[in-house]
Formats: sequence, structure tokens, C-alpha cells
Amino acid sequence: MRNFVIACCGALLGAAITAGAQSYPAKPILMIVPVQAGSAADSIVRIVANKMSDNLGQQIVLENVPGASGLIGAERIARAPADGYTIAGINDGTLDMTPHLYKKVNYDPLASFEPVSLLAAITWVLITHPSLPVKSVKEFIALAKARPGQIDYSSGGNGSPQHIGMELFASRAGVQLHHIPYRGATGAALDVVGGQVPCMMSGLAVVIGNVREGKVRALGIASPKRSPLLPDVPTIAESGMPGFQYTTWGGLFVPKGTPKPIIDRLHAEAVKAVNDAKTRDSLLNIGLEPVGSSPEELGRATREAYARMGEVIRRIGLTPQ
Repeated sequence: MRNFVIACCGALLGAAITAGAQSYPAKPILMIVPVQAGSAADSIVRIVANKMSDNLGQQIVLENVPGASGLIGAERIARAPADGYTIAGINDGTLDMTPHLYKKVNYDPLASFEPVSLLAAITWVLITHPSLPVKSVKEFIALAKARPGQIDYSSGGNGSPQHIGMELFASRAGVQLHHIPYRGATGAALDVVGGQVPCMMSGLAVVIGNVREGKVRALGIASPKRSPLLPDVPTIAESGMPGFQYTTWGGLFVPKGTPKPIIDRLHAEAVKAVNDAKTRDSLLNIGLEPVGSSPEELGRATREAYARMGEVIRRIGLTPQ
């Protein structure tokens, strides 16, 4: 009799979850984005969330929670109710880079979140302010070797993708640069545009307009291929560093324990949004490569990136703070 009651309760609970998922969403959804507004990852989730809102019939409200290279926002997401009404637009750095560089991390990058879909890949570019007397990657490296430790670069914070990308470049180039961490990538890029800092490794989506206007100079694309948006800018690999590449991504996650029917609904709508022609054009036009993946593919990509970036961070000698 006891087993029968347990089985009935389980069946009723399953039916309730399914019914809830069928009516989901019944109210607006909060999307926490643990990076600054205007960053590449923010641009990805903002573009995709707009289309998802239209398709779901409920508004997805974005809240940027930057700080500590994503730690603050990620911790809040990990503590949120697993009911589908708090979701996360996360850049991979928050999961596979930052945790390696902070001694205290109050979430498990591989266990605190459920993957939904990898939304888009980010193209990276090495930029300088025009006042820096270089016009190519080779000239930049030569200047850095002549001024070891004297050339500043900005980033979105310790452990951020900008930080890791530039340190990876410096390690391969055999140069020493001076890191100036900011609270987010947008502020870091604005200070390069304004000439307060001479250079950085930036998501192309953040600076494409400034590159076109001549406010900053693009020296090299970090992807394996040139960007169609800047066809005259060579890749870093073409510029004397064979094999160099650096790409990251933005994805959709939910707190651990979110019911699978809700994850399935969010996944279907995310992929539908990414495959929408206008959404794809909006992403491609600022240097973002639309993807749209299964939850399993995103989970695997996160685990592989976590292991790979941990090795990279140890190899280039960065230590936890």
C-alpha cells in the first residue's frame, strides 16, 4: 500500500510539472547577465532574448549584474529558484576562466547550472588607441619588447575573457604587458577609445563601430579566419604567430534543478530565435557567430573549456587571488 501511495504521488508530481511546463511562462522571466551592458556576451543574450520574448508571449527582462569577472552575478543565479523564471545569459569566461583565478567561488561552474543552449560565438580582436605608434601585430610586439611591462592593457577584470585573451597573446609573443582590470568589458573598451589605456583584447561586437570610425585601430583578429566585417585586418595567426586563436561564447543556462520540460521549452525557443533570419543578421553584423546547440552540446563545451582554460591559465602563470 505504501509503495502504491508513493507511486501515485510521483505520478501526480510528474503530471503537475508537465502541466506547469505546458503553461510556462505565465509571467515575465528575469534573465540575469553577469557582465556589463554593452559587452559582447550581453549583446548576444540581449539580441536573442528579444526574439525569445516575442515567441514566448512573455517579456524577458534583462538585469546586468557585473563585478568580479562574473562571480557576483553567477552566485546570484546559482541561488535563484529553479522554476524557469530566473534564467541566465552567461559568457563562458564566468564558468571556465574566472573560477580558476579566484580562491573563493560560491558556485560550482560545472554543477550549479543546467545548460540550455550555446547561443553564439564571439570574435576577438587586438585593438590599440591611434596614439600608440604601431599599425600591425608585429610592430606591437616589437614595441612591447622594447618596453617590457610598460604598456598597459585594460580588461573586464581579473579572470575575464579580455584578461585571459591578452595574457595568452603576451605569453605566445614573449612580451610583458601591464594589466589594468576594470569592473566590466564595456568600461575597459571605452577607456581604450578615450586614450586612457593604449590597448586591449576585445570582443569585436564591443568595438566594431569605433574601429570603423577610426577611434581605435584593429591590429589582428584572434579567430582562425579573418572577419568579413574587417576583411583587411589580418588574423593574429597570419601576423607572425602561427596557430594562435582565441574564441569564446555566450550561452543560456538555468539554475540547477529546473524541471526538464521547462529546459526543453527554453531550448526550443532559444534555437528558434537564433535561427530567425533577422536575429542571425543582427548577430553577424557585429561579429557574433550564431550557433544554437542542444543542452548536451553546451554542457560538453563547458566541461571541455573548463579543463582547457585551467591548463592555459596555469601555463601562462596566472595565480588565484
